[in-house]
Amino acid sequence: MKTLRIRQAGFTLVELLAGVSIAGVLSSIAYPSFESQIQKARRSDALVSMMQLQLAEERWRANSASYGSLSQIGMAATSAAGTYALEVSAPGADGYVALASAVGLQQRDVNCRYLKLTVDATTVTQASGPDNSVANAADANRRCWNQ
Repeated sequence: MKTLRIRQAGFTLVELLAGVSIAGVLSSIAYPSFESQIQKARRSDALVSMMQLQLAEERWRANSASYGSLSQIGMAATSAAGTYALEVSAPGADGYVALASAVGLQQRDVNCRYLKLTVDATTVTQASGPDNSVANAADANRRCWNQ
């Protein structure tokens, strides 16, 4: 009697595990690059908000004797996408200090966690850093503000 062997189609468990492990290695290589691009996009949200804040401050100053607080100039306390918290400190006749602090998942953006804009009379200074001291070196500071 002849034995008929029916060939079954499909994957074996070993082939399936090999495919899953290859996919895992590739995704572990690609994820950090993808995450840095996401952080960069979120940082753009903060930069746009800081520039809008600066324009609102100048509009306020044109009609007042000094720069104003966030509520006076009509700005929200967060960036448009909510990835950075905004605050204005020391608004006076000659200038102010604006600080954008990362919130939520954006706090993983270690070097650009804080963005600081200082306006003092005619001088505008941009600084960034991993903490409130915003003490990044010049090249890291350029990366945070210029993307």
